[in-house]
Amino acid sequence: MNLKNWLYLFWTTLLVGAAGSLVVGVILQVTDTVQFNGAADFFVNIGILLGVGVMVSVYSQMGFFAYLMMNYMGNGVFSRRTWQYVQIVLTALALLELMFFRLFLGQEQSGISDIILGAIILIVACAVAFYKAKLTNGTAWIPTLFFMIAVTIVEMIGVLKIGVDAATAWIVAPLIACNAYQILILHKVLKSTRDSA
Repeated sequence: MNLKNWLYLFWTTLLVGAAGSLVVGVILQVTDTVQFNGAADFFVNIGILLGVGVMVSVYSQMGFFAYLMMNYMGNGVFSRRTWQYVQIVLTALALLELMFFRLFLGQEQSGISDIILGAIILIVACAVAFYKAKLTNGTAWIPTLFFMIAVTIVEMIGVLKIGVDAATAWIVAPLIACNAYQILILHKVLKSTRDSA
């Protein structure tokens, strides 16, 4: 990946994060019947929503490049099939931890919201993996599921500790959007790099 393509990925992911945060933030505020004290209050709020989206997108990009490095090392250490099994196990453990382990251990009281969040992540991950496999090939299924489930759950641990559903939705929605965008665009960015070489 050359610098031009990395910058393209960086800036477009920033836009995806900002747009996702803005849309979810506005929806949450409309449903919460927030009242603004003038135009300045409204524009400051829009700036905050965009700023949070940009920060979430940068966090998502750090997780994406960490995943790429881990995937590269995993393919180097394990055989291809073994690495796929390792990813499946880690994906299942991450999803179970999100949906059930915290509830059963009694450390968190979120319960049903964790199960709903886990189900949403699983559905989105399956859709993204299906589309990625259609765009590239069938071997993309497991790595895409691993990234969209396990890496996303690791990235959102901080917001889960807050324990506020609105805050979770405000952060997790743009995070999922950024992760989906990056994994779906990666093959195009790499193809563009090879074509320009």
